[in-house]
Amino acid sequence: MLRQWRQVLGLATRDYFHEWQISVCFVLALAAVLGPMMVLFGLKFGIVGSMIDELREDPAKREIRPVGSDRYDRAWIDALAKRDDVAFVVPRVRSIAATLEVSSDRAPRILSLEVIPSAEGDPLLPPGTGIPRGLREVVLSASAARKLQVSVGDGIDGSLVRRFQGRKERVHLPLTVVGVAPARAFPRDALFASVALNEALEDFRDGHAVPALEWSGTPPGKRYYTGFRLYARSIYDVAGLEEGFERSGIEVRTQAADIETVQRMDRTLSAIYWAIALIGLAGFSLSLGASLWANVDRKRRDLSVLRLVGFRTGDIVWFPLVQSLYTAVLGWALAVAIYRAAAWGINLMLAPQLEAAQQVCRLLPQHYLVALGLTLGASVLAALLAGLRAARVEPSEGLREV
Repeated sequence: MLRQWRQVLGLATRDYFHEWQISVCFVLALAAVLGPMMVLFGLKFGIVGSMIDELREDPAKREIRPVGSDRYDRAWIDALAKRDDVAFVVPRVRSIAATLEVSSDRAPRILSLEVIPSAEGDPLLPPGTGIPRGLREVVLSASAARKLQVSVGDGIDGSLVRRFQGRKERVHLPLTVVGVAPARAFPRDALFASVALNEALEDFRDGHAVPALEWSGTPPGKRYYTGFRLYARSIYDVAGLEEGFERSGIEVRTQAADIETVQRMDRTLSAIYWAIALIGLAGFSLSLGASLWANVDRKRRDLSVLRLVGFRTGDIVWFPLVQSLYTAVLGWALAVAIYRAAAWGINLMLAPQLEAAQQVCRLLPQHYLVALGLTLGASVLAALLAGLRAARVEPSEGLREV
């Protein structure tokens, strides 16, 4: 059986390349359909994919900000942090309490900085940036570090004022800069600090004691937070979290509308692409099927002779199928070459408008494999019609025409 199948493969191969003019026409016809489709999908994937990548890489798109102030306790914040769709959450103290006057020996002026609560895994502090811990470590925004003329490892002085029991009090807090956040992460003057330091600043301004810093005052009561910093695990979780907060009566602001716009564009372009692809592949399949059918009719005598010398019906069916697979593989290879040339030209032409390493037209390795799989599938379907026609060739037809 294996020997006979190898003979069929050899005969089909020699016949395919013997009639190379017809074979080249089949390959060119397939490449003419598949090549532009690959370019179209490359543009769709490159443009929309870049937009989605930007959404994924921009933490601001995953941020969920509460509108106004409310009262949240630590248990509520901790329960929120355990959700699978939440990547990062820390409580916020009152905005008026989350400020600190900061100075350094190198800068001529004092900056009033917004104090942002932070912790391990803060999306605004990329890997390699220090994480503020305890009551003495801080991370400065790029603009604040520039104005204070400090870098990682330098010391700065923080100070804050309160009016307590009828008198004005000012305290100083020596701080160490353990990191500088990139400008794209936070463009304003700010200082990232631990939640504990944020709580200490609020307690001092409220007249409460902070024993860890030797600040006197009244004993603090049960703590409530007015807000929180929350980032969804992915851009696809933002809409669900927003709906959940709205059901709980908490008004929030998100980038869900921008995310949905990009996703809708992706779905629309995908639908258009697959409609064009299916129409193109269906048209090519019918064309190839008709050509193979005509080829079988043209070679009925040759096929009947093969039946006479012992080839079975199943072996004859493989004849058009093998030739169809050759067309699929060669046509796919030519289409890939067409796509690579077109993509190179498109990316080169638009290079001045793109960022470094960004591509408008691009495909991943798996996309080439998917294109090959679809092409092979279409060619097999096209060859089935010719295979059924070849299976009906009788050995007697060869004898009658001898």
